Amino acid sequence: MKLGVYTACLHHRPLSEALDVIRELGLDSAEINSGGFLPTPHLPVRELLGSQSARDDYLDAFHSRGLTLTALNCNGNPLHPDPEVREKHAADLRRSIEVAAALGVRRVVTMSGLPASDPGGRLPSWTVVPWDSAYLDVRDYQWNDIAIPFWREIDRLARDHNVRVCIEMHPHNIVYNPVTLVRLVDAIDATHVGAEMDPSHLFWQGIDPVVAVRFLGKLVYNAAAKDTRINAKVNLYGVLDDRFNRVAPDAPKVSLGGRYALNRWPDDAAWDFVAVGRGHDTGWWHEFLRALAEVDPDMAVNIEHEDRELDSMTGLRIAAETLRIAAKP
Repeated sequence: MKLGVYTACLHHRPLSEALDVIRELGLDSAEINSGGFLPTPHLPVRELLGSQSARDDYLDAFHSRGLTLTALNCNGNPLHPDPEVREKHAADLRRSIEVAAALGVRRVVTMSGLPASDPGGRLPSWTVVPWDSAYLDVRDYQWNDIAIPFWREIDRLARDHNVRVCIEMHPHNIVYNPVTLVRLVDAIDATHVGAEMDPSHLFWQGIDPVVAVRFLGKLVYNAAAKDTRINAKVNLYGVLDDRFNRVAPDAPKVSLGGRYALNRWPDDAAWDFVAVGRGHDTGWWHEFLRALAEVDPDMAVNIEHEDRELDSMTGLRIAAETLRIAAKP
């Protein structure tokens, strides 16, 4: 099993420094952003597609440090009803598959995407519990008319390039839990589309990630190390806490494509993403790694840092130490 870092939290550093950080943490795997929501400061896409020598030099930066580039990450919304977002994110995903194949990397992480509720819709629409038949109409349109044709094409492209596409089960996407992941795989007769097992989004939905790993089995292609802390206020707000606010007009914003940006998290949230070990102890992470190893002994598990209370280096050190202890027999 390879333990490493998804380097998005180190985008303020050059690639060489980011890789030095991973090595100094005692880890051996790296996941690099290749488009979608985030830029690609650690991946010179055009150079890599255009030159074998550029690809050799790029990979040598990893190998010379004892690291393996285990995945590219292209999280975005390739089904967005706004063409400014959809076309870029879908093109980024296709290009990520091509770059991964050129580099000999066999995993691309992404999200399944979310369309509008109907053909005239202008914004994504997520319907969770379709108790009203109108919501089943939405689901039928989103899946049958939009998602299934797109993902059939992506599965075919991935198969042609011998790359596996690993879908992060993320709310506000058509695939957000193990059952919807299997629904998509079955609907497109997938051979190269499966799951990225990120436990953080499963925790706050009340799903046991270890049970999810064993349910999905060989459909788990890749994994993220990201924790969630359930806070006391969940007793009042529940997990579907919608008290997010827009970032002030003069404050820095994190773009999500086009005119859309990341919102401000509630101050007293029902739950928070935290560094690995701050939501669940090493015993839990040991069981998680063991379940992943049962699926694939060579599984890559890369830390994703989104702890609002810690800077990136502090969060990475805590996460790396937790994983190293948890990985012991």
